[in-house]
Amino acid sequence: MSTTPADHNRPELQKAIEEMVESGFTGVTMRVHDERGEWSGSAGVRKLGEAAKPPVNGHVRIGSNTKTFTATVVLQLVAEGKVGLDTPVADHLTGFGLDPRITVRMLLQHTSGVFNFTGEYYDDGTFAPGIPATTAGREWVDNRFRTYRPEELVRLALSKPARFEPGTDWSYSNTNYVLARLLIEKVTGRSLAEEMQRLILGPLGLADTVVPDTDPEIPEPHPHAYYRYEDAGRPETVDVTRQNPSWISTGGDMISTTQDLHTFISALMGGKLLPAPLLAEMCKPHPKAGYGLGVFVQQAGEDGGTVITHNGGMAGHAALMYSTPDGSKTLTAALNYVDDTAMSMAAAFQKATQTFVKEVFGSGHTETADATAPAQ
Repeated sequence: MSTTPADHNRPELQKAIEEMVESGFTGVTMRVHDERGEWSGSAGVRKLGEAAKPPVNGHVRIGSNTKTFTATVVLQLVAEGKVGLDTPVADHLTGFGLDPRITVRMLLQHTSGVFNFTGEYYDDGTFAPGIPATTAGREWVDNRFRTYRPEELVRLALSKPARFEPGTDWSYSNTNYVLARLLIEKVTGRSLAEEMQRLILGPLGLADTVVPDTDPEIPEPHPHAYYRYEDAGRPETVDVTRQNPSWISTGGDMISTTQDLHTFISALMGGKLLPAPLLAEMCKPHPKAGYGLGVFVQQAGEDGGTVITHNGGMAGHAALMYSTPDGSKTLTAALNYVDDTAMSMAAAFQKATQTFVKEVFGSGHTETADATAPAQ
């Protein structure tokens, strides 16, 4: 696919990604499909200490965009009659002691109340840590090739107090989507990767999208991801591009490219993956946070209309995915940066995504959905 030189016809988009790099990101690539056609551009560097820009269609860890893929598979299984949207999850996943009131819908919408295994931030400002990987710092760097099994993550979460009674509130929890993975595997008898290939990756030809499970590798080409921590008072920056993503599992482990993310979200919103009634359920937002089933439903400013989105960060890599409700206009982006325990890039991330959305979808602003990991 040919790429139109960025500075020839969309200088405002090229300027936006260059400003994101100036705000502290190592590299940014962005792809826009709209009434003016296709545009893609790149800014910053692929790797610290080198001059090469990030590859325009490079692979990155897409973080919580994984949730949109996973929710889509669950809804496709609903369409096939393998599971009911309002069926108790405990009917299928026995042995965990799940609250029988938790339904499949509650997992996908983050209304189950189940503790977030990557740690919970409470309204009073306190933080309850989750698995050791997410206490971050040197401990995470030193143990980034450790394997966590999804059952292990779920059992840890269920050993903690629930945040609220099922269905009575909303709170973002990665545990919901690890349970969704286990549900997919239980009702189909196949791995999540196999079902993802059957239902999404194969039909859409998403050859650059990977469900890695425990595999630490990332396909070439890719920009590099970094993590910074203090060691004896000195800052240390480590290349963490290779890591075992099982510590986040289906909360955010997938790998993709801006082109594949565009193809996916455009097809999903365009009605090519789900029957219309289930797509409507997916895009019906919870009043507290605007979250549907695996997507955020937001306004792109006062006159920009509705956007369907999910963003995600994953230890030095991040991805943005936005679409109009009909899939006709999309914005996808891939970022590489130096992550740290304080999530010091989070504010710049939010500001930049607001700029992107305003530029592509209309005036005003929209809020971003997700910050960075592993502190997520």
